[in-house]
Amino acid sequence: MDTQVTSKMKIYKPANEVYDAIVDPVTIGNFWFSSSSEVWKAGSSVTLNYDEYNAEVTIKVLEVEEDRKIVFSWGEESNEKTVVTITLKELDDTSSVIEVVESGLKADDPNIVSKMLGQKEGWVYTLTCLKGYLENGVSSLRGSLIH
Repeated sequence: MDTQVTSKMKIYKPANEVYDAIVDPVTIGNFWFSSSSEVWKAGSSVTLNYDEYNAEVTIKVLEVEEDRKIVFSWGEESNEKTVVTITLKELDDTSSVIEVVESGLKADDPNIVSKMLGQKEGWVYTLTCLKGYLENGVSSLRGSLIH
């Protein structure tokens, strides 16, 4: 049986600005990964770089609905593939709700609780960094977690 984690946040920006921040290879460096190899488009494989941790990850973009939805998979290289669905709901011309659902975590994994907590923590942190960047121009939060 698969299980999932869900995180949501209200951001005081229209959905198109939130969407653009995620899919743009340069803008993403202000709140999440240092950079991505290309604009996120359905069917593409995108390499995300994390300079602070000397790490990179490749995602497969499965579906894109401009300003509304992004679906990608990751974790295949470690045999722990999950699917992430990012949904944007514009509340009005000044605010949106972003929801991230990561599914495919294995319920029978003996480490499922710590993995779910880790993914939830990561998504809440990412959304907080996104909110700080889009609403207030704060880009120094990204890459601040210490492992």
